[in-house]
Amino acid sequence: MKAFVFPGQGSQFVGMGKDLYDNSPLAKELFDSANKILGFNITGLMFSGTDDDLKQTKVTQPAVFLHSVILAKTLGENFKPDMVAGHSLGEFSALVSSGALSFEDGLTLVSKRAQAMQKACEQNPSTMAAIIGMEDAVIEQVCSEIDGVVPANYNCPGQLVISGSTEGIDKAIAKFTEMGAKRALKLAVSGGFHSPMMEPARAELEKAINEVSFQKPICPVYQNVTANPVTDPSEIKKNLVAQLTSPVRWTQTVQNMIANGLTEMVEVGPGAVLQGLLRKIDRNIAGSSAKFGE
Repeated sequence: MKAFVFPGQGSQFVGMGKDLYDNSPLAKELFDSANKILGFNITGLMFSGTDDDLKQTKVTQPAVFLHSVILAKTLGENFKPDMVAGHSLGEFSALVSSGALSFEDGLTLVSKRAQAMQKACEQNPSTMAAIIGMEDAVIEQVCSEIDGVVPANYNCPGQLVISGSTEGIDKAIAKFTEMGAKRALKLAVSGGFHSPMMEPARAELEKAINEVSFQKPICPVYQNVTANPVTDPSEIKKNLVAQLTSPVRWTQTVQNMIANGLTEMVEVGPGAVLQGLLRKIDRNIAGSSAKFGE
């Protein structure tokens, strides 16, 4: 069985999507439409902006979403998933690509999500840190002992990202370093995503999600919050709202896909982050990048 998976924030690079724009009339039409929907020239920033332009949350999230979704649409008959999933923001790409959400609604929600998250970051100074080389259970225990710090991204065995208040994350980094973590590294992010720090954004996003129509996807969507396959639109919406303040269970998602028959994983979007994580979860599963025209 084949899964198509979609990356999240952090995979962006200047020039992303330009090959699609230049070589596919469908891609050009969708990129031009995105500029109108967003009300600014996102293609200009994607194709020839600066790294700093692309690092702004309000630009990064729609940019990664657009690259992923438009690439999936240009695959045509080659896009035949048995299952889909996306890492954090990538879950929106997975939902649009599998037919649960329209392109326009997906892009509008991603833009609102990015703006709401940016606002929440400004209201609650917070951050994230990657803890490398420790058991998940040990990290969970330490987080439970520090106010305002929670597990945020279960990326692969031995790599868990924590999230929370700036002060709490500093304490946690000191503790994990003392305990012998291979690395305990603060990330260059604008806030503590996938933690209670995002509660103001969650409330805002819930309102926007409830105004949008969701359909049954063409295949099961493995959602971040539960790591389980979902096809019911009302359950998809509920999990999508919860995602902002809950951890991304990527390790468990991939393990569940494998238990349900996964043999091949195709990453759709910029970079190859998810293929790297796949190798650390199970080297026996074939991973590749989706390529336009192949």
